[in-house]
Amino acid sequence: MESLSGKTYQEELFSMVEEPNFYNKRSEIATFYSGKKIFITGGLGFLGRLIMEKLLRCCPDIKTVYLLIRAKKQQDPNTRFKEYFNDVIFDRLKKEQKDVEKKIILIEGDMNQLNLGLSEEDRKRIQDTNLIFHGAASVRFMDNIRFIVNTNIRGTRDLLMLAQEMKSLEAFVYISTAYSYCIHKKIEEKFYMPPMKTEDIIELTEILSEDELDLITPKLLGNWPNTYAYSKAICEDTVRQYSNKIPSCIVRPSIVTSTEKEPITGWINNFYGVTGIAVGCARGVLRTLNCNDRLICDIIPADYVVNNIIAAAWDVAQERSILKSISPSNGKNNDLPADKEIPIYNVVSSVQRPINWATLENNMKQNYFVYFLLTIFLHWIPAIIVDSLAYLSGRKPILLNIFRKIEKFKHVLNFFTLNEWEFSNDNVLKLWDKLSLVDKHNFFFNAADIDWQYYFEIYIRGIRVYLGKDPMETLEESKIYYRKLKIAYYTIKWMFYALIFWIIYSLIYSLFCTVFSL
Repeated sequence: MESLSGKTYQEELFSMVEEPNFYNKRSEIATFYSGKKIFITGGLGFLGRLIMEKLLRCCPDIKTVYLLIRAKKQQDPNTRFKEYFNDVIFDRLKKEQKDVEKKIILIEGDMNQLNLGLSEEDRKRIQDTNLIFHGAASVRFMDNIRFIVNTNIRGTRDLLMLAQEMKSLEAFVYISTAYSYCIHKKIEEKFYMPPMKTEDIIELTEILSEDELDLITPKLLGNWPNTYAYSKAICEDTVRQYSNKIPSCIVRPSIVTSTEKEPITGWINNFYGVTGIAVGCARGVLRTLNCNDRLICDIIPADYVVNNIIAAAWDVAQERSILKSISPSNGKNNDLPADKEIPIYNVVSSVQRPINWATLENNMKQNYFVYFLLTIFLHWIPAIIVDSLAYLSGRKPILLNIFRKIEKFKHVLNFFTLNEWEFSNDNVLKLWDKLSLVDKHNFFFNAADIDWQYYFEIYIRGIRVYLGKDPMETLEESKIYYRKLKIAYYTIKWMFYALIFWIIYSLIYSLFCTVFSL
């Protein structure tokens, strides 16, 4: 894209970066966040950590961050927060801002509890909130329907009802998923008909027993592949329905992977989705996956998502401010149709930088019969052999149990590895165009800039360092260990093939001898 000067965005940016005072130039986004009080749910999660870190580091004049946190595993919120704030991703922030921790106020609550489990004192404390980033959710694909409805749907409803009491609220950002309406092959930045109304599904979980809910869950889901996507679809309608008088937006990221640049390259702290596949393959326990490798796999680095979320809040607040200044008498949120006034941002890569599954993994198989045979020969038979040897040697057999879990994991993923979606991201592109060059540098989220080859090197290293807890300094030792494993693997593999060949030969020979003896 060229500017009026005839230069591309990258050329203008590079020339500006070379200027001595570039990093001191005014950031419109940072200026907007100056003095703001922000309430974050899901702040201890993957994206939540990155959102809080980025906000505090790049908008240093933020006044307060209210962080929703719950007690867990015999740990009080303060203990949990200390462990959480020791994460390596906060090192840069703490180095640049010595007293940043004083800006963070812990609010004890639980999204699974009615009214978020907040005390009356904390409800009053957060009344002066200016912006809400709602990222808390159960992200396990097949959580039981009661838990996921209470956490994701009722929790979102109760938070929106609380937000309606906040007189200074300028933006409410709901973090959804690009696959919330995955039953449609084309997913635009708009609202769709939810599978069920918010109050209906909440009431249903309140009156039915656990067994009754388990029995009707398949019927409730219909074409939705899992309870997570199902709940997210209803949650989006919850935002539409309960955002009366609240300037809101919905951000839908696709498959979120490690950071590309900030605050550190390659940071990842979970095994969800594609990361689970990569780890399984790297450790040698995932040998085959049913997949159409020609289909597009829509992944997006986490820092791109975070920057888009922060910019979206700024955009919503700015748009509402302009609307009120133009027509104060018509500046109420409910004067416009709800589906027109709430922007949705599809944060995806496939529109500008598409890649397919083959780019990620060469061992994936589309033909189910081939996949079934490979699963038997590459997963179950080796697992039986290894566990049998472990049992005979007095050790605990574990491989069969691992492969049972892997099969459940693969079953959940198959819906996404065997299907493809066409996304639109016009709102994301328009938002990007609104940013100044300084903000495009500080809050980058243009998927067109992603270099996949470079990124995958970072991603794999991040998995090694942050999930495998294996520093890059041990790489040479790991290569030696890998070569030994490779020799052992091929030795066992060919011994196994030789055994199969010998069994087949023996059966044929016995049959041949029997026939001729007659």
